[in-house]
Formats: sequence, C-alpha cells, structure tokens
Amino acid sequence: MTKIYCYCLFDRSGNFRGVYSSANAVHRDALKLCNKGGGKVVIEGAQGDSPVEASATALRNILKGAFDVQVIYTSGHAYRAHIIKTKLKE
Repeated sequence: MTKIYCYCLFDRSGNFRGVYSSANAVHRDALKLCNKGGGKVVIEGAQGDSPVEASATALRNILKGAFDVQVIYTSGHAYRAHIIKTKLKE
C-alpha cells in the first residue's frame, strides 16, 4: 500500500488556490501569497507551536509523519495562507 499525500492551499479569505503533490511546490506558492507585506514570512503550526521563519525545510519538519494537519503562513495580519496536508485513501 502506497502513501500518497496531497497539500491543499487556501488564501486568507478561505478561497481554494490549488492542490499539490509536493511540499516544495506548495511552499513556493504560499510564499508568493504572503510575501507582500513589510515583515518576514513565518510558519505557525496548528498545535500552537511558536512561529518559525518560512522555509521548505521548516515546512517539511512540521508536516513530517502527520496528515490532516493545517499550517498557516503569515506576514502580518493582512497576508495569510493556509496549507492542509491530507492523505489519499485507496
């Protein structure tokens, strides 16, 4: 049985922006949505973890081994993106 994960990207209004099979690709597009403010982009985990600077490595470490998890990219209050990692079932 293979494990197939997909990553869904939503903007700050909750509008669906795309589905991805790669964490690097969803990270790239989330940065594009959030990198418009004056501050740096940070990643906040859904478990109340402290925010970390946005990078593909940080995203991979947060999502490693988990599914049905939401991660929030933010740069101030105006720019925000939500990533949901889920598992496809056979």
